[in-house]
Amino acid sequence: MGNNLLSAIALMLILEGCIPFTAPTLWREIFRHLTAMRDGQIRYIGLSSILAGLALLALITLWN
Repeated sequence: MGNNLLSAIALMLILEGCIPFTAPTLWREIFRHLTAMRDGQIRYIGLSSILAGLALLALITLWN
């Protein structure tokens, strides 16, 4: 279980680093747009991301 968690965190860091590495200008614009959003909008994006991750995890678990 511990190795799976560390692998998941490593993959998340790799994916999170792809946009700033390949397109720093785009990343800066996205970040600027995010800072202009209201807290409720950012929370909605976070909740949507959590739910999408849980759904994907459930699908992966069912396939195995």
